[in-house]
Amino acid sequence: MRKLVTGALVAFMMALPVQANTQSDKDDFYEQLDLLMRIFERVRSEYVDEVDDKEVIEAAIQGMLRSLDPHSTYLSPDVYQQVRVQMEGEYGGLGIEVQMENGVVKVVSPIDDTPADKAGIQGGDLITHIDGDAVMGKTLTEAVRTMRGPVGAPIIVTVVRDGEEAPFDIEIIREKILVRSVRHRIEDDSIGYIRITTFNMQTGEGVEKAIEDIVGQLGTSLDGVILDLRNNPGGLLDEAIRVSDAFLDRGEIVSTRGRRRQNNNRWYATTGDLLDGVPVVVLTNAYSASASEIVAGALQDHRRAVVIGDKTFGKGTVQSEIRLGRTGDRAIRLTTARYFTPSGRSIQERGVEPDIQVLFPRKKGQSAKTRREADLAGHIENDQDNPDLTGEEDIAAELEASEEELPTDAEEGATPIDVQLKYAIKLLKDMSNLPKSQVADARPLAEQQ
Repeated sequence: MRKLVTGALVAFMMALPVQANTQSDKDDFYEQLDLLMRIFERVRSEYVDEVDDKEVIEAAIQGMLRSLDPHSTYLSPDVYQQVRVQMEGEYGGLGIEVQMENGVVKVVSPIDDTPADKAGIQGGDLITHIDGDAVMGKTLTEAVRTMRGPVGAPIIVTVVRDGEEAPFDIEIIREKILVRSVRHRIEDDSIGYIRITTFNMQTGEGVEKAIEDIVGQLGTSLDGVILDLRNNPGGLLDEAIRVSDAFLDRGEIVSTRGRRRQNNNRWYATTGDLLDGVPVVVLTNAYSASASEIVAGALQDHRRAVVIGDKTFGKGTVQSEIRLGRTGDRAIRLTTARYFTPSGRSIQERGVEPDIQVLFPRKKGQSAKTRREADLAGHIENDQDNPDLTGEEDIAAELEASEEELPTDAEEGATPIDVQLKYAIKLLKDMSNLPKSQVADARPLAEQQ
């Protein structure tokens, strides 16, 4: 058994690309590999309790990947199956996007109309206990596995929330989660509203159908479309490209650059803007990440949309799933490239700055500081000297309104006003009164607001 386990670990380590230009480099590598094996043998033979070889090896792999950046991770067979099901749009659980932060589970965003959303879980919540069991000391994989369970079974999560004095418990009933990633409706009789909650395999088609339905309902009375990417943690790159393409008629959408040639790619829009130039506003906030930032950055660079809200999360890297094992039932998610907007901007760490900053009202006592990619331990740094490659001055406008129109603090128990949505509707209404030649570039109007 020892030879089989040792051989498997050596084979895994040897499969890693090693850049050894000198004999000394090679010697150092094999010395470190030998050190790892000697430590592993000591753990197996001398640890106070008998250990599971498989678990120890998986922990070593997970530790190696975690040392790279916050988004590289090992996907065990159980977790890999869950990830695949989630990307396909159906899985069992609570309905939250999570990441590990400072030893506890941080909620990136609850998915709309899921048990977590209905129970009141919010983006930014920290889950410290699951059914009374502390999360500290668990891996994200273990925590996610604990939160998943039989449909109809209750689970109690202990939450620490910014602005609340003490942790509190929330009971959630597990359900089969059918991720409806796109929803749409009509606002103010002439504005189309499309919300994307995640980028899974149904998202691109969902947006195209939403546009078709909105145009079918409103026809020539359509004044504009709002694309809501707030609290969207991202997802599949291909779907972000397809969504961007729905609004663009030509030009580059996004490019990726990595160490290997196969990771250097450019994607371009196909002919045909499904809205035929109808004005678009994109809503973003600090929890708009990854694929959401690709869409917002592409539409902003092409001046196809005005971005309103708060600066996005700042995750400008691409993760590839690399299958492992004979049956391909496990994988590593490895950061393999950075992505760039059409103008060449890297969003890593910096995010997409809105054309018009409109911050959502905060509860009294709630901190204004929001954690983004740049705040994550071990994040990849942005090495671009000049983040503004377009040579244009930053366009920012503060919404001038009275306290009653745009409160900075939400009253206790009051339903918060969606000031970002209201501002977007007002802007699109104003744009509808302009000649079509001026609507092509909405930023000058944004500067006047």
